[in-house]
Amino acid sequence: MAKQNHTDSSDFILMDFSFQSEHQHLLGLLFLSMYLLTVLGNLLIVLLISSDVHLLQTPMYFFLKHLSLADVGFASVTVPKMLQNLLFQVRTISYSGCLMQMHFYMTFANTDNYLLAVMAYDRYMAICHPLLYATRMSHKRCLLLVTICWLLASLNSVLYTLIMFPLSFCSSKKIPQFFCEFFPLLRLACSDTSVIETISLIESYVDVLGPFILIVISYACIFCTILKSPIHKRGTKGFSTCGSHLGVVTLFYGTLCWVYLQPNSRSPEQNMISSLMYTMVTPMLNPFIYTLRNMEIKAALKRFIGRTKTAGLFQFFLCSSKSAFL
Repeated sequence: MAKQNHTDSSDFILMDFSFQSEHQHLLGLLFLSMYLLTVLGNLLIVLLISSDVHLLQTPMYFFLKHLSLADVGFASVTVPKMLQNLLFQVRTISYSGCLMQMHFYMTFANTDNYLLAVMAYDRYMAICHPLLYATRMSHKRCLLLVTICWLLASLNSVLYTLIMFPLSFCSSKKIPQFFCEFFPLLRLACSDTSVIETISLIESYVDVLGPFILIVISYACIFCTILKSPIHKRGTKGFSTCGSHLGVVTLFYGTLCWVYLQPNSRSPEQNMISSLMYTMVTPMLNPFIYTLRNMEIKAALKRFIGRTKTAGLFQFFLCSSKSAFL
């Protein structure tokens, strides 16, 4: 019995991609480039919103900054370990490391989920109730909403992590995924987990469907308000402000459904490739979706580049003057 307990068990083994070694290295370099692009793109949005005091100090960009931070954490929890597996063939992960990865993966994923709902509510207030927007979406209210998103996501992850502690694991330690995910890890347990799996499955559906329903209701009200508006320009502006958020929502929930709606109908290799869309591609594309058609972020980027060049020239002339004086 003691050998079955997780405290005495060996490390878990993560599944790798079924490619030849030279192809795995090329794939690892590709994923490394995508990961760096994800981190740099999202951190650039955080830097622009934090440094710009003109256009980007609104609730929408405040929420976007936290969404970008969650995307950086989301990608950083899973991708580095996957790169280690591909480039250095280190497929093992300790029990504590596995639980830690699962915990933070669920934290950042749920934070993304909640923030998208909050951003939809923000767009609803801005378009459907513009006269109340300043009071309903004050900085104090926005800070409270963001805090609730992070807190709920953390508590939800703690709940799932605590479920794992009393479980015992059998001799099979191979997880059919490139990162530690709750349900694949739960299925490796020796003890009866049917009740836990059913309750967790119901809770996870509620956890995802709740914010999604709020988003659908918000945009239904937004579209009704826009269509009823007699001013054509107001409708065009309303659709344009929602376009980026709708693109991110579609990408997030589209890949989520693709991964989890029919997991039993696909092979483990197909599930891994599907999970790549959810864990890597979506966080990488979010900065591009928000910047390609957003004139305010483009303007902030130009100002930031201008300030950087000015600061660089100032330091250059300062160093030149000191050198000449000396």
